Amino acid sequence: MKYLIILGDGMADEPLQSLGGKTCLQAANKPFIDKITTLGRSGMLQTVPAGFTPGSEIANLSVLGYNVADVFEGRGSLEAASMGVEIEENEMAMRCNLICIENGKIKNHSAGHISNDEANELIDFLQQMLGNDQINFFSGVSYRHLFKLKGGNKNLICTPPHDVPGTPFADVMIKANDNAAQTTANLLNSLTLRSQQLLENHPVNLKRAAQGKDKANSIWLWSPGYKPKMNTLHQIYGIADGSVISAVDLIRGIGVYAGLKPIYVQGATGLYDTNYEGKAQAAIEALKTDDFVYLHIEASDEAGHEGDAALKIRTIENLDQRIVKPIFNEISTWEQDVTIAILPDHPTPCAIRTHSSDPVPFVIYRRGETPDKVQSFDEFSCKSGYYKNLKGDEFMKELIRS
Repeated sequence: MKYLIILGDGMADEPLQSLGGKTCLQAANKPFIDKITTLGRSGMLQTVPAGFTPGSEIANLSVLGYNVADVFEGRGSLEAASMGVEIEENEMAMRCNLICIENGKIKNHSAGHISNDEANELIDFLQQMLGNDQINFFSGVSYRHLFKLKGGNKNLICTPPHDVPGTPFADVMIKANDNAAQTTANLLNSLTLRSQQLLENHPVNLKRAAQGKDKANSIWLWSPGYKPKMNTLHQIYGIADGSVISAVDLIRGIGVYAGLKPIYVQGATGLYDTNYEGKAQAAIEALKTDDFVYLHIEASDEAGHEGDAALKIRTIENLDQRIVKPIFNEISTWEQDVTIAILPDHPTPCAIRTHSSDPVPFVIYRRGETPDKVQSFDEFSCKSGYYKNLKGDEFMKELIRS
């Protein structure tokens, strides 16, 4: 048996008045996702354990069957694994966003979805101006970058920038959770303020402003942690060979620690314009040799963060037609059985423009298995599915059972 998880990041939502009380999943035209739902068994999955914030790092670790409390060490250290950056025993890693601040408030978490080339130039500039033996910046993708600090104390209170658009940045800067972490908090906040001075009139930002684009005029440091200690999926679940396909360093990094091979797809952006066809074909090719493929699509999450329901619906429809359709049509011709699961990691409701901890719908399809009566893949229909309500590693255990 082979296994494929198709994860539409942030697809789940809440009913919207603008959609006549429907969610984006209910409003979207998604015949192939719904077809798999009619052929499979559905349920709801609690991916965010009590006491954790509903980040993609938490939710995706849960989907893959990890006990988050045992393995989670911050987003930055996971992303470092994808970037090939080693985290030493005495180092703390953090996510480093490039963000846009306007009139003292966080306008957005992505600096207007800054391009890779522009962002890399700014991160390299910050490394030259602020980096040293203790402090280092590493370029990632678009607004998502990595920061390392030797000797840092992770006992900090940090606010993800996508959680607080419109908030005065000074109100949500890093705070120490105890006296021992105060020196680290002071240093990180000073770096943020210094970055604003350095970036405001950098040529990249002056050009962006002249073009009517948002400036990348501040860093934002969050999700601190040390090097995680994780068993692989082979060690936990006996999965021999596996791959992860994503445009996002976080997901690829989780995959690396889980023992999965990262597959890089040209034109995969993490946005609505990603190379859907390339990712679908990469999954098909990987399934020919691997037992397990984790195919992650970021686009719906970014649309949710923008509060753009029409765009979110379009990303769901793209997932249906440009990912699920070609994959399902192809593997339906194979003699080899492939178990397919489709789900989000967490909701990203357009109304609040950030993640929530609500359970998400899922479907698992196995050829020859008696389906339940659910006909539509959405946040309400799946509640009556065969699996009812699962949490944590229960999804992964159901997925890979014989």
